[in-house]
Parts: sequence; structure tokens; C-alpha cells
Amino acid sequence: MESGSVPPGGVLEVLGWRDGHVVAIDQTALPHEVRMLHLTTVDELVDAITRLAIRGAPVLGAAGALGVALAVRQAQQHGWDEAQLAAAVKRIGDARPTAVNLRREAEATAAAIPDGVAAVEAAALATMAATVTATHRMSERGARYLRETCGPEPLRIGTHCNTGSLACLGWGTGLGVIRALNNDGGVRHVIVDETRPLLQGARLTCWELGQLGIEHYLIPDSAGPYLISRGLIDAIVVGADRIAANGDVANKIGTYSLALAARHARIPFLVAVPESTIDPATPDGGRIDVEQRDPDEVTHIQGVPVAPAGTRALNYAFDVTPANLVTAVVTEDRLITSW
Repeated sequence: MESGSVPPGGVLEVLGWRDGHVVAIDQTALPHEVRMLHLTTVDELVDAITRLAIRGAPVLGAAGALGVALAVRQAQQHGWDEAQLAAAVKRIGDARPTAVNLRREAEATAAAIPDGVAAVEAAALATMAATVTATHRMSERGARYLRETCGPEPLRIGTHCNTGSLACLGWGTGLGVIRALNNDGGVRHVIVDETRPLLQGARLTCWELGQLGIEHYLIPDSAGPYLISRGLIDAIVVGADRIAANGDVANKIGTYSLALAARHARIPFLVAVPESTIDPATPDGGRIDVEQRDPDEVTHIQGVPVAPAGTRALNYAFDVTPANLVTAVVTEDRLITSW
């Protein structure tokens, strides 16, 4: 583990493969500390994914691919048989059940296992490179859509959770669209939901926007629909962890209320994702496995209790927004306005 800081506009290695192990920024330490993790075993990688040190659907996909490379190296070192290696790959894919990218990219990379360690590592690195390229393409397409839909004036854009480089590599998904739009002078400011219970908006999105020099304001999650109703937000841009075959969108809890408010106010609700987040094997949102996490994440903030001892909590990590509330889905390949 190593620590440091990143100057405004600096380059940050969110996730990488170095000397046969996974390197990743520990997103639980941001914004106060830039801490790098060096993960040498499947157990360490799964723990980092489970506790959200590594998070965000596209990054999870890349981490799943690198995890298979890590598993193959471990298998070689410790003499694992085929069943043990398969079990390790499955553990990686199952570490976060709602984000389809993780399982999909782990399984895709595992297809190279019969060709040896070098082939697996090459496949994993190709997945990372493709992820970066995809975020740039979808960002430009999404920015173009917002300019065409909302007009030429700089926009006040609302967003939820974290969908930038930390979550997606490259420019990001939702935040990548904002970044591309800002590059053309198209952003007035960004309204950032805090994203309880783990504050990915407050800790991570505000940090990334600060690095990029984009003006932004942090609000409580519950304030978003009110600001939309007052005409203080021109468009909502988010990412997603899975999109079902019918267009239903699973994203961080709190997304659904923004979509409802956006529809009522008749402003665009744009979802930016790589094609790999669209899951044709899941017919609709009712079939998406929505992760429930430790109640302590709700009753505590960074380990400090904020509720009376013994308080029970429901901690759904995601919600599902029906397709009819989504104005458009943008990917690296297409713009989808109907399903």
C-alpha cells in the first residue's frame, strides 16, 4: 500500500496490472487520502470489491478481467486444479451481484485460460483498453445529445453517485458526458447528490469535479427532486450497474426519485453506460438481483454511529428505474430512445 496526492488535472491510476498483481486506488480513503492498493491474491481482490475500495460498473468489469489473470497466476503458484480455479473465477464474478459487468468480463476473460497465463493477461489488458475507449465515445455522443436536446446555453446538470474515472476508467460514463460537454463550454455547473449511505457523490464526484475544475454544488440526496421542480436543473445524467433487456435501469439507490422528478418537470434523464452494462439475459428490472448491504452503513458514517444503538436499517444498495422514465440511454455505439 502506498499513499500520495494528485494535483489538479493530474493523472491517476485508478486500476492497473503491475508485475503480476492488481494495483488500484482505494476509493474508501478519498477524498482525504490517495491510497494505492497492491492486490496479490483473489481473496484480497474480492475483499476490495466487496468493501467498495474498487467500485463502479465499468471498473468492476475491468477488475473482474484482471482478477482472472490473478487467479491463473495463483493457480500456477499453488497447484490449483481446474475446479479450484473455476471456483476462484466464480467468486470474483459473484462479489457484487447487481453489476453485470463484473461477472461478464470475468467469464469472458476465463475463456482464455486454456491458452495460458500470457493469453489471459492479454485478454484482461484488452478489456481495460476497450473500457477506456468506450467511455470517450459514449461521453462525446451523450454530450452531443444534450446540446441537441437542451440548446446551446451552458447547462445546470444533476448527477448521482460517482460515474467518472474512478468508477469507469477513461472519462467515465455520466461524468464523462459532463466532462465532454464542459470541454465545449456547455456546463454552467453540476449539482451533485451526496449519495448516502457511503457518500460517493460527496467524497468522489466532488473530488473528481474539483480535479477537472468544473464548478459544482453538493446537495443532500432528498433535495434533488425539489431543485428539479424549481427549474434549477436542466438535465439529469447518471450511469448504471445493469440495464435489463426492456430498458429498466438498476443504479445507485436514489436514482428512481430523480427520474420521477425529471419526468414530471419534462427535463432529460440520460443514462450513460458501456454496451456491456446492457444485459439481454435479464428480461426486466424485476429480475435484477438488488444487493442489500450491511445495515451499519446506514446507522454509521465512517464508523461513527448516527442512530441509537439497536436501530435496524434497510440498506438496499440500488433501485430500479422503469424504462418509461428514461429519456435516453447512450453507449459507445448508439443512442437508445425506445426499447
